[in-house]
Amino acid sequence: MLQPVRPPTLRHGDSVALVSPSSPVPVERVEHAVAVLTSWGLKPHIYPHVFKRFGFLGGTDEERAADLNAALNDPQMRAVWCTRGGYGVQRIVDQLDLAAIARDPKLIIGFSDITALHLALWRRLGLATVHGPVAAQLDKGPASITALGAFHALMTADPVTVRADRTELTFPVRSPGRVTGPLIGGNLSLMVATVGTPDWPDLTGAILLLEDINEEPYRVDRMLTQLLRSRVLDGVTGVAIGQFTDCGEVNCVLAERLGPLGVPLLGGLPVGHGEQHVALPLGTSATLDADAGTLTVDAATVA
Repeated sequence: MLQPVRPPTLRHGDSVALVSPSSPVPVERVEHAVAVLTSWGLKPHIYPHVFKRFGFLGGTDEERAADLNAALNDPQMRAVWCTRGGYGVQRIVDQLDLAAIARDPKLIIGFSDITALHLALWRRLGLATVHGPVAAQLDKGPASITALGAFHALMTADPVTVRADRTELTFPVRSPGRVTGPLIGGNLSLMVATVGTPDWPDLTGAILLLEDINEEPYRVDRMLTQLLRSRVLDGVTGVAIGQFTDCGEVNCVLAERLGPLGVPLLGGLPVGHGEQHVALPLGTSATLDADAGTLTVDAATVA
């Protein structure tokens, strides 16, 4: 495994950029995020186009890319926190200022549509990022599992261990075994949308993370079948299955399509679009132990 580029851990007094590279975000939800980040001793900065709306997008492509690249180029910003997912990152991902990221790696956090950004930064630069709540979800409060998980992933250099939860829909999906490899992935729909682009990652020896929301079982089947037929999963060493929220009776589909890979599967991970979910580093070494029901991932940061 290539050594990932890991940004510094956030410290008290660090500045965090809030940007909206995907869909529009309500003002009040960003206000909640500002309050939580401030309580952590961080300095949140709302970028100029955060509250813009252009159809179903959080501003025009030019506006969203401008905010993202401005944050990446600002040496005062030590993290870039996406305010929400939705849709839109794929439209601007080719405009990323890669030189700025390479020169000054920063923490990037978000999930759902932000999967496209995670994949691009991993494929092009080997940057470790954080699959975690968008800033709007900090409205759950600083004591929520969601906020505490993000705090751990961003403000410590400790590994993250997530245990399969019996209350999660996908908990029954499991195949035995214990494997180690870089954790790569995120939202299934965005993973499928990345096939055939320059940002599809080499999954040889990797543990694949999958989660999704509002997809009927037949659509989950269709997406997994496309990945299988494309042979892009051939080198996967294990699959970490997060929350498939409002996806119906999807467990049979997940087991039937992923089982033939012949690798350990671990469902029931509280990662994704659930009411509460845990932040996970991406791009760093992980150990999936389906027998113990745990996924342990090295930090995305360095102290």
